[in-house]
Amino acid sequence: MRKARGAWLVAGGVFGVCLSFVALIVVGTYSAASGLLGGAGNGKNGTVALAKGAVPAAYQGLVQQWGNLCPAINPALLAAQLYQESGWNPTIVSPANARGIAQFIPGTWAGHGIDGDGDGDRDVWDPKDAIPSAASYDCELAGYVKDVPGDPTNNMLAAYNAGAYRVIKSGGVPRIRETQNYVRIIRSLEKSFARPVGRVDPSRQAAGAIYYAQQKLGTPYLWGGTGTAAQNGRFDCSGLTQAAYESVGIKLPRVANDQYNAGPHPSRDELLPGDLVFFSDDLTNSRAIRHVGIYVGGGYMIDAPRTGAVIRFDPIDTPDYFGATRVTQDGAAALPTHLPQP
Repeated sequence: MRKARGAWLVAGGVFGVCLSFVALIVVGTYSAASGLLGGAGNGKNGTVALAKGAVPAAYQGLVQQWGNLCPAINPALLAAQLYQESGWNPTIVSPANARGIAQFIPGTWAGHGIDGDGDGDRDVWDPKDAIPSAASYDCELAGYVKDVPGDPTNNMLAAYNAGAYRVIKSGGVPRIRETQNYVRIIRSLEKSFARPVGRVDPSRQAAGAIYYAQQKLGTPYLWGGTGTAAQNGRFDCSGLTQAAYESVGIKLPRVANDQYNAGPHPSRDELLPGDLVFFSDDLTNSRAIRHVGIYVGGGYMIDAPRTGAVIRFDPIDTPDYFGATRVTQDGAAALPTHLPQP
């Protein structure tokens, strides 16, 4: 749910004009976008910059600093690991007794935890110790497998999951489904946390997602709605975006702030129809996102805005505009399903 945004564009003739506008913009954009280049997320000095707000402001400096500890890691990769482990929750305890923002089990912490902030103790619950410890542990594992053939970062991640011995014995990422999935997930999430350099590749499924959302224009909003028959086909904001992308074979999480990490993040002037656009009262923290819509071009989105309203066109250029995500199949599939909500 989100606050009222004002502009109603679904009345009378304007509604028809908007539908025609959407059809034209969707058809024209993808031929123009076919030559765009994807970005790798490197900053001017060769280091990886983090996407806007992807890491909560309280931890951004730590992740940026310690993510450059050794060549096998970077800030976006470290952010992807922390997000996958804890969703930035420094107090979480897993069923396996893994603790804190970096999810160290007590035995691993005892051997590998460091005093990151130099205050004389090693506190697994303190992100100022736990985040540096996660980076340090990654680099330690990278050192163990540095002579193994293949991608050093993939080998480090495989060692994190399966142990360095198995990586060395296998001559690379071992043929263990869990380990291979872990490497794939973190490398996919890494792209969601890195600030793109240059253009982001257009989405092949975007036009279908927009088409689905267009068919729902005028449908009354329902808090918690996911479009089921029992709900008379009604949606809330993230229910609509989830259903739109599910219609083209991409499964998104249920909550808007989790949907933000389903792909790379184009800048405002690089938006294409089908991008998800997000809104928040805290522009430094993606976990505080409270609204999402589907961009259709020309500064407008289709969204389910609030109780008492209908699915409609709304402008995106408002003070609470947070950013955008170009949804990808790999990005959506990499998202964890167990994250605690703020």
